[in-house]
Amino acid sequence: MVVAQTGQSLDGRIATPTGHSHYINAAEGRAHLHRLRALVDAVVVGVATVIADDPQLTVRLVRGPCPARVVLDPNGRAGARARVFAADGARRLVVTAAADRLSLPAGVEVVSLPAMNGRFAPAAILGALAERGLRRILIEGGPATISGFLAASCLDRLHVLVAPIILGAGPAGLQLPAIARVDEALRPQVHVHRIAEEVLFDCDLSACRVPVFRARGSSS
Repeated sequence: MVVAQTGQSLDGRIATPTGHSHYINAAEGRAHLHRLRALVDAVVVGVATVIADDPQLTVRLVRGPCPARVVLDPNGRAGARARVFAADGARRLVVTAAADRLSLPAGVEVVSLPAMNGRFAPAAILGALAERGLRRILIEGGPATISGFLAASCLDRLHVLVAPIILGAGPAGLQLPAIARVDEALRPQVHVHRIAEEVLFDCDLSACRVPVFRARGSSS
């Protein structure tokens, strides 16, 4: 089960042009994100998010366990002092194609995967995590990471939480290949929920999800 979550403004922005994003979503929306974290085995972010935001990726705003924290770091850019690597009892993993360049704290698990053009195949990431017992996954950021999983049909659900603000410019929440016609657009089934003054679009993508893992001993 793979869920992605993104928070954005009314005009689809996740930050200002300078990169400032704290906080687009209000406290209730952030609590929803923490609730998602508490329900999954692992939360996944790209290394650019780690470098830019230094997130903790822990469960703090609701009751529940902290998931494993997974950083996608093809070129070994993550610093050992990043808060995602804090030794707080949760599993910490780095997916990389440059294990020899990493300098990580003790206890961080290294998952070696090949990268193409500086990126991992989403299905390969999910397969590697499933082999390590991590089957319920939250893809949390950034936009390139979420968009990669969406474009590869590796999401069961996409949560888009829209805040009632207009930024006018800045990076978009999703960055997908261009289409020529509106009728080529992805049209998932959507459930709409109100969270305080924000609106959550719960997009069901399971109909087009590709299988990525087969348990050992399976005959099909």
